[in-house]
Amino acid sequence: MTDTFEKKHYHHSEWTKGRFSEVVTVTGPGRLIFLAGVGAEDEVTGETHFVGDAGAQTRMIYDKLKKVLALHGASLADVVKQVTYVTDIRFFEEVSKCRREAYAGSPLPAHTFLTVTQLAFPGMLVEIDVTVAVPLDRKAVS
Repeated sequence: MTDTFEKKHYHHSEWTKGRFSEVVTVTGPGRLIFLAGVGAEDEVTGETHFVGDAGAQTRMIYDKLKKVLALHGASLADVVKQVTYVTDIRFFEEVSKCRREAYAGSPLPAHTFLTVTQLAFPGMLVEIDVTVAVPLDRKAVS
């Protein structure tokens, strides 16, 4: 076992480059962070924001992810796996564009994009789960 934390991204197919990492490996002592079901709901009232606008909901979700990850000593650059859920495949291009913008300058995580019948609350069009790996010595704000 190694005492050094290392995260690597691999592209085994040419077409995946710039779209996602096919494989992400994590070696060494680290801490995993799981964020599930992050949507465009208000953090106080639970009301869904930007009803009918998948792009605006997605941008709000990435802002929420960044904020929560920072509290745990992490960033989008530390995401190793992402699952994006949408209620309509026609949102693919807009949601993918928001993802590219959010991860700009960072390696892309392994990613699954799914279309589902509905999400947790009325009006939600997009929901995102992420799995994050950070070295043990990176502390949460707490």
